[in-house]
Amino acid sequence: MNNIIKVCGMTNADNIRNVERLGIDMIGFIFYPKSPRCLCEIPDYLPVHAKRVGVFVNESKDNVLMYADRFGLDCVQLHGSESPEYCRSLRNDGMRLIKAFPISHPKDLLAVSAYNGLCDYYLFDTKTPQYGGSGSQFDWNLLNRYNGTTPFLLSGGINPYSAKAIREFHHFRFAGIDLNSRFETAPGIKDVERIRQFLEEYKKINYKSYEPY
Repeated sequence: MNNIIKVCGMTNADNIRNVERLGIDMIGFIFYPKSPRCLCEIPDYLPVHAKRVGVFVNESKDNVLMYADRFGLDCVQLHGSESPEYCRSLRNDGMRLIKAFPISHPKDLLAVSAYNGLCDYYLFDTKTPQYGGSGSQFDWNLLNRYNGTTPFLLSGGINPYSAKAIREFHHFRFAGIDLNSRFETAPGIKDVERIRQFLEEYKKINYKSYEPY
């Protein structure tokens, strides 16, 4: 396995520790109050080996930096309508960035170009009426139209049976995957064995290597 595995929306210390032991590259913590996976307090354990990613939706820069300091975040993931200028400002303060883009139509990719050079990764997710995941997969073939230089993570509905579909997906900038609701026993609680089994199948995939920083 040589591309990035990110598990997002974790809340429980023991669960975080056990998922990290699987060799996960990034673990995401959601700081969006309307999410059922919102992390309100610092858990007794935070990742030591996996990169810590904080997920925000249209949050003020001051609050993002406060959470980054409080939780020791390695990266900030933006899921709202944050502007390129907002991203540039966070980068100027030393933050690494993942910018999420909801996708359902080729025209949705037009927004990406304004963020060129401002993000470490993009995250392409399924478009929904609200902010956050839907558990549904969008048509990955739409990404054939993406010809930017920023590597991206795939999100949206990836489940324990998605390894074959991922194996058949090819894009020069494909850097890894984001796992969330389809690997849960309850919101914010991941099924460690389900992730383990998925990774065993996923290890058979050989893609260009991207290091998480």
